[in-house]
This record gives sequence, C-alpha cells and structure tokens, in this order.
Amino acid sequence: MPAFLNDRFVENDEAVLHVSDLSIQRGYAIFDFCRTINGIPLFLHDHLERFYASASAMHLPLKKNPEELSFIIHELIKRTAVSEAGIRIMLTGGNSTDSYHPAEPNLVITCNPVQTAIQSDFEKGYSIITHEYQRELPLVKTINYTMAVWLQPMLKNKEADDFLYYNKESVTEFPRCNAFIVTRDQKLVTPAHNILKGITRKHILLLARDMMTVEERNILIDELSTAHEIFLTATTKKIIPVIKMNNKIIGDGRPGVVTRKLYQKFLELENSLTHLVSL
Repeated sequence: MPAFLNDRFVENDEAVLHVSDLSIQRGYAIFDFCRTINGIPLFLHDHLERFYASASAMHLPLKKNPEELSFIIHELIKRTAVSEAGIRIMLTGGNSTDSYHPAEPNLVITCNPVQTAIQSDFEKGYSIITHEYQRELPLVKTINYTMAVWLQPMLKNKEADDFLYYNKESVTEFPRCNAFIVTRDQKLVTPAHNILKGITRKHILLLARDMMTVEERNILIDELSTAHEIFLTATTKKIIPVIKMNNKIIGDGRPGVVTRKLYQKFLELENSLTHLVSL
C-alpha cells in the first residue's frame, strides 16, 4: 500500500520514523483519521480543520496548506484503489537531538483498508464500564492513548466493549468516541467540556436539531443511570447504542427509538454526500 512521508509517496514499509522522533521518545504527535466510501473521503474538510487546530495547539508547524494535504490524500486514495479505506494523517514532534525539545515535524499519511461498524454491530450494541479519568489536552487529537491501552486487560476480564471516562464535574468521553444520552424528557445531551469534539459528533448534533431539543453541557455521572438511551459516535463506529453499563441494562436492552432514528439519518447523510460527489 502507498503512503506519504514528508514530501514523497512511498510504500507503507518505507514510511518509517527515526528512533529520535518525539513520537517515539515522548509520545509527542497529533493525528486525524477519516474514512472513504467508494473512494470518496467523508467530511474531509472537517478532519483537516481539526488537524490544523491540533497542530497549532501542540506548536507543530505544518508546511503544507489544506489544499496540498487534500491533493495528497486524494492521490493516495487513487493509488490505493480501495473502496472503503481509512486515512490517517500524523504530524510528529520531529527528530529531537535531546529527546525532549521538538524539531522539524515529520508528516506521515497512510491509506489502508478499514472495517467499519455495520447494521449487526448497531443491533448488538455495547456493554460499557465507567472509569474516572481525565485525558490530557482533551481538545487536541494526540496519539496519547496510554490509559485506554493500559485498561484493555480489565475490559477483557469484565467482558465489556469500552470504557466511558468521567471526572468530578461530568461524564466526558470514551477513549475513541463521543458520548450522548437521551433524557427521560426526550432531550439529546452530550458533554461540552474536556472532550475531543468528534466529526461524527458534530454531524449528529446537526441532524438531531431538526428532531428534538439538543444540549451541550455537563452530564453528571448519576444522570447515566436515569438516561432513557445512551449511545456513542465515532468515525469507524458511526453510531453504536449502549445497552448495558456497569452490568446494568439501559432501557430495554435494545437500541432506542432516538438512537435508531439518528443512525438512519446519518447513513442517509453519508449516502447523499457520496452520491453528490460521484455525479
């Protein structure tokens, strides 16, 4: 599979970083990830906008402008020739001489086949566990997933699918997904602070505003137990209902009415975007 490293197209096994790169030495790097349908990248503008915001927040200068990155991504999609692919854009802290101070960043872009959630995944839903933890630099999409990786054995032992983080003020996010609840009075609520604002999250909020009252605010951990529905959103998962939390069934243990309606609306949005571009 082809990849892009700094200024040239290479094969995946050639897209390597020096051992002195700060992504290796200190885990200092940012990334973004989007996917394609029929060779068309979904919400690419949104992903690039977030990527540049993350780069700025982490003091990582990016030589290429959004138009140049977009061209590279489309060229990678063409060279890969995979209908459904995942595009990963990463900008690292660079090859540091003292393993501490950032140097000239390294840009790595890959395009590989990706498996996304399907209807059966939606119907099955997720069993989750709550865990008190606040991610560092939550507004930035960094490569730091240390806690999420460290928790994997516990996830396996509990036979759960994911963790939902919370702090003293609010529920925040899943390691790779955003969280939503539907309240008893039929309001859609999602955390507003100390989270990474996902691209799927953004479009679900836009779709939901035509259906119901939408609130972005703190969600107390106790609110989860009274929620009518809970679901998560992410690029590859789209929308997945939460049917069990801390071994307690949510609702009737099946995808809720609002969750299902938003799921269908999101699939329709995907189809309309790829259809319009392909015309």
